[in-house]
Amino acid sequence: MQFNKAVFGPDGRLDLGLKRLIANAASAAAGCQYCRAHTAVSAGRHGVDDEKIAAMHEYTTSNLFDESERVAIEFAMAAASVPNGVTDELFSRLSEYWSEEEIVEILGVVCMFGIFNRWNDSMATPQEDEAIEVGTRLLGPSDWTIGKHG
Repeated sequence: MQFNKAVFGPDGRLDLGLKRLIANAASAAAGCQYCRAHTAVSAGRHGVDDEKIAAMHEYTTSNLFDESERVAIEFAMAAASVPNGVTDELFSRLSEYWSEEEIVEILGVVCMFGIFNRWNDSMATPQEDEAIEVGTRLLGPSDWTIGKHG
């Protein structure tokens, strides 16, 4: 709970909606449908429009994302990948838009969801109705109802 409060506390420098999109990207990289659906729900609750959530799969070309958001999402996906896909070039691009403190916040989200992704996939955590509805509506076709054990 303390880690969650530190990552998503209201006194951070990053917008809480953007943090949920970063968590969504990290969860997509990890393949965790449970967390993808839940971060979509949470992003909406923190002011991110449905259209932007639905465009996560095309963040590199969608005009709904600015360049600072694109590089933050790309960094999240690379950092959540195994092996880690963060390159010097990517980190340099990230540093053009985000301060050291903001980069720490971005990586904090990725790290926290690394735990959540592994937990929920390994335990095949059942998905709740709201997350199933939002996942289906905004993130596309998938079997949002089951974990990896399916």
